[in-house]
Amino acid sequence: MPRRMKPADFAADAQEVAQALIGAVLLVDGVGGRIVETEAYDREDPASHAHSGPTVRNQAMFGPPGRAYVYRSYGIHWCLNFVCREEGHGAGVLIRAIEPLEGIATMSERRGLHEPRLLCSGPGRVGQALAIQHAHNHHRLDQPPFEVRAAAQRHDIVVGPRIGITKAADVPWRFGLAGSRFLSRPFPRGAAIIRA
Repeated sequence: MPRRMKPADFAADAQEVAQALIGAVLLVDGVGGRIVETEAYDREDPASHAHSGPTVRNQAMFGPPGRAYVYRSYGIHWCLNFVCREEGHGAGVLIRAIEPLEGIATMSERRGLHEPRLLCSGPGRVGQALAIQHAHNHHRLDQPPFEVRAAAQRHDIVVGPRIGITKAADVPWRFGLAGSRFLSRPFPRGAAIIRA
């Protein structure tokens, strides 16, 4: 079985961690699946919540690494991020989509639908399907209810610009599992592919 990821695995740049997480398995209280889409954010990035420095809302993003940063999007959805880099830096990876593997019936009930492809195809959907709440903010990713296991094999990763932002919108820090039908939306035609 693939190894559990530890805080040291998240101490690298957000872009590196975002790529390493593609193919990893994320479970929250035993419910979840394979991470197929991520986005990286860094303090130097104007699109990042950390760009203007620590606040009450974003404090978790400043470390230590290997913790959850949870925020509410549009006042509706809880979104899950994994904190990266050294403590005090301010970087993270947004979990944009997962391929459901465990607890699919539970996710379906939480989401009110039964189409597996749509259960976790977007950060708000991930949050709802995994029952993410603000109480998870600051929580260690290597302790219950979280379980994050490293990708079991190498695979192709599609690279493209992030979604739903206006600042630094052209920065190619969105990563997806090539060929996955569980992405939040397709990558642009001709998007770069890297081997991880």
